[in-house]
Amino acid sequence: MPIRSTEGDPVRDAEALERLATARVARLATVDRAGRPHVVPIVFALCGETIVSAVDFKPKRTKALKRLANIDANPRVSVLVDEYDDEWSKLWWVRVDGSAQVLPAADAGPGLASLVEKYQQYRSAALDGPVIVITIDKVVGWSGSD
Repeated sequence: MPIRSTEGDPVRDAEALERLATARVARLATVDRAGRPHVVPIVFALCGETIVSAVDFKPKRTKALKRLANIDANPRVSVLVDEYDDEWSKLWWVRVDGSAQVLPAADAGPGLASLVEKYQQYRSAALDGPVIVITIDKVVGWSGSD
């Protein structure tokens, strides 16, 4: 199934996906069992029609991350990338809505290789923690130069 933006314009879709693919950081939005939102920055890779993000070796207060528990409770997530500039015609954002699952690194497939290719920091460390794999359902975006 091809990924389509709300507008369904293939040119805009391609531009949105290119901006998504090249962004260095995104925000992952999840919801807990009580309906409370939770947003965290993530590094990620676009791999086909999925987004992949690993729970990696960066310091964390706990291994029981809220984002993982939230995905277990409700797999519907959003991922947002954006660009800010004081020249507002250069502003843009892309949001992806989808369904997430948490997998062991061994089951993450080509997504881990995509992360290693995108982020040199992963080339010298093992990615052996949980991996979030998001199947993209919808892509929407906006640009100040439209």
